[in-house]
Amino acid sequence: MDKEEFSRQVLAAEGSLYRVAKSILHNDEDCADAIQSGILKAYQKLDMLREPRYFKTWLTRIVINECYGILRYAQRYVALDEYPGWDAAVAEEWEDSPVMTELVQLEDKYRMPIVLQQIEGYSVKEIGEILGLSEANVRNRLFRGKAVLKKRLEEVI
Repeated sequence: MDKEEFSRQVLAAEGSLYRVAKSILHNDEDCADAIQSGILKAYQKLDMLREPRYFKTWLTRIVINECYGILRYAQRYVALDEYPGWDAAVAEEWEDSPVMTELVQLEDKYRMPIVLQQIEGYSVKEIGEILGLSEANVRNRLFRGKAVLKKRLEEVI
C-alpha cells in the first residue's frame, strides 16, 4: 500500500474512528490525540498489515488501543468520576437522546461491541477481530449489553 492509498483509506475511515474513540474517551481533544497517534503508528507499521482489505479493522484496533492508553495515563492523575458534573458533560456531548445517554454509561465490555455493531456497522466477526474476542463472546456481550441497555431505558422512559 502506497502513501496515497493509505491517505485515502484513512480519510474514508475518519468518521468511524472518531465515533469509536468518542465512545471510549468522551473528550474531543483526547479523541483527536488517539486518532492521530493511531494513524501515525499504523503508517509506521504498515508492513505488518497482512491483508490490505482489513485495513479499516486493523486501524480501528490500533485507535482503540491508543484510547485505552490515554485512559490508563489519565487514571494516574485524576479519576473521571472526581469531576463534578461529569455525567452531565458526557450527556451533552452526545446526542440528547436517552439511548445515547444510557449507552455511554454501559460498561466498556458491553458498550464497545454495541457501538461497533449498531453505529459503525461492523459484523460480529469483524468486532471479534477488533476486540480480540471469539465470535461467541462478541454475541454474548452484544446480547447482555443490549439487555442492560433495554432495562435502563425502561426505567428512564
